Amino acid sequence: MAIYFIRHGQSEFNAAFQGDIDPLIFDAPLTQLGFEQASEARKTIAELEIKRVIASPLTRALQTANTIFDGIAPIEVRHGHHELLKYSGDVGRHPDALSVDFPDLSFGHLPPRWWYPHEGSEDLVPKEPEQVFQNRIANFVETLATIESENVAIVGHGNAFQEVIGFMLQNCQIHQYR
Repeated sequence: MAIYFIRHGQSEFNAAFQGDIDPLIFDAPLTQLGFEQASEARKTIAELEIKRVIASPLTRALQTANTIFDGIAPIEVRHGHHELLKYSGDVGRHPDALSVDFPDLSFGHLPPRWWYPHEGSEDLVPKEPEQVFQNRIANFVETLATIESENVAIVGHGNAFQEVIGFMLQNCQIHQYR
């Protein structure tokens, strides 16, 4: 049994962000390069014998999971390992909206606002407190302990995986966690 972390392909936010001004691309989809990165990852995934995929509900992760694993392994959508909310690209969408774009995936189990809730905040893009993020990722890691009998891929995000493994994965990099 193995667990693999796979960071999503390049998103429109990744391509536009220069490190200082948020380009305000909410729930950023993949770029053409991002789709190409995911297609390349698909070529190497067969030898890993993945039986199940867990994807973040952010669009770029869902598109990456679909591109890599369509017809190979079932995709389960879970929140908990979604990105640290710092920028517009990290703001999620309501499950109903996701269902329209990804009709073959199930979102009914997600709360309406599964990303960091910022009640009372007037910020367009609120910042998730670091301790809240760290606790969320620690809780997600605890759920991985229940995976015992099959090879699983977790498709997610740079900061979330970095919190677990201590370094940043490149777009569509595959890392064996366990």
